[in-house]
Amino acid sequence: MQPQDLSVQYSRWEEVSVGAASGAGTEEASSWEGLSPKLCSRKLGVAMKVLGGVALFWVVFILGYVAGYFIHKCK
Repeated sequence: MQPQDLSVQYSRWEEVSVGAASGAGTEEASSWEGLSPKLCSRKLGVAMKVLGGVALFWVVFILGYVAGYFIHKCK
């Protein structure tokens, strides 16, 4: 048998969240919900996406360089 104080909440991405009805863990969710729009929109969001893209480019470039070095190394 399950306790009666559990609540089931559905997000718009169709994920199911089951938690206690007393509100345990809502502080973490509300702090992320407040921070997420700031990091994903406006000028800061665009800057974060650009920096992430540049960082991803360099990671792939360096991995390709190292892999190419070992594949084409003269013996």
